[in-house]
Amino acid sequence: MNAVSVQEARQCGDHAGCARGGRAGHRRAVAAFLARRDELAAGHGVPAAVAHSPVASRQWVSDELAQSARTVAARDREDGDAWLRRVRYATLGAVWGAVLALLLGQALTAIGTGWTGARTAGLVAALLLAVPLTGAAHAHRARGGVLAPLIGEDNRLSTSRAVAAGWLLFAVYAVLFLALRTVTGADRTGLGISHGAGLLTVFALTAAVAVATRRIVWARVMGQRLQKVRADRPRAADLLCDDNGRACPTDLAYLLVSGAVLVLGAVRLGHEPDRLPGLPWSLVVLVAVAAAGYLATKCVEGGRPALFSVVRSREAGDLDAPIRTGDDIEIRGAGFVPAGAGGPDPLTRLVVRIGSVHAHVPLVPVPGGFANPTDTSLTVPLPVDVEPGRVEVWVVTASGVETNRVMIDVVD
Repeated sequence: MNAVSVQEARQCGDHAGCARGGRAGHRRAVAAFLARRDELAAGHGVPAAVAHSPVASRQWVSDELAQSARTVAARDREDGDAWLRRVRYATLGAVWGAVLALLLGQALTAIGTGWTGARTAGLVAALLLAVPLTGAAHAHRARGGVLAPLIGEDNRLSTSRAVAAGWLLFAVYAVLFLALRTVTGADRTGLGISHGAGLLTVFALTAAVAVATRRIVWARVMGQRLQKVRADRPRAADLLCDDNGRACPTDLAYLLVSGAVLVLGAVRLGHEPDRLPGLPWSLVVLVAVAAAGYLATKCVEGGRPALFSVVRSREAGDLDAPIRTGDDIEIRGAGFVPAGAGGPDPLTRLVVRIGSVHAHVPLVPVPGGFANPTDTSLTVPLPVDVEPGRVEVWVVTASGVETNRVMIDVVD
């Protein structure tokens, strides 16, 4: 049954009909890969022609898994593109759903008190904001609609952009609302700077954080001080987690604190519709502290991979000996598998440079995962093309970053 599933997954990568299968096709490909990995980890399914040689069987298993991993990655990318096209309608539904919720809320609160000019201004301001958002969603329909500006270069939702976008929408809505009130003659002082100094400060702060975050990440990636691996598609968890999918306290604090203060600003605008909402400076400072922690994390997260040492891999019963052609070498270090590169396809892109020879790191399956490669250790056979003598060894990770170089002695 596993072999049939793998064959089905491979066929899905070749036919347009399967490409239209979307999420179901991707799930089938993932299930087929996991079944095949566990089957090979148990020692089943290896052809008899290579089963007699541990080196040959390991290479065959690695190639088989690499081919299946590429199929899964292709299906994941297709599903990600389809998801971005589908989510456009969800974002439009959220925009116009918010307008409808505002209308219903105003209608319910108007019972007994009557419809007021403030309610009209609030609804018109929401419509004036929803129309350009709809146009932007149509223009970016292949990139997630309204979500397109929130997606970073690594194809993940950006926390800093989401926070800045939230404050931008709120500030524009508040200004439109008060502008309409001013036009109707109901308000002539609400746009004064003294009323909205806190709001303007928070908006400027979050916008500056979004710009600074992009610059910091770009500079660290270009300087090879940060490894970035592109995600297959954005996920809501990106706003609260790092690239490995683990919850990040500073991202969580920045998003929650900013969101809570934004809700307070909206409540104050509803209670005092004649002026910009006044945010207490203590809350502005709280947002600034959360933003500083978020930026500090961006300045120190990740790092460049490092190669510490290279040793001959010795199995039970082997004698101690120098490194010879055909031996397995174990490369010890840190950062070989960057955040977000723990999937099978990124693992297949790990390369060890041994002199002028490129040696791809073989995948060694175990139940539930891989024994090789890991973040701190890689094992590769020394290729026959490596000449005896002193040779440089270094690693190229899935993000394209190279480690430092270590010299080894290869003997005949």
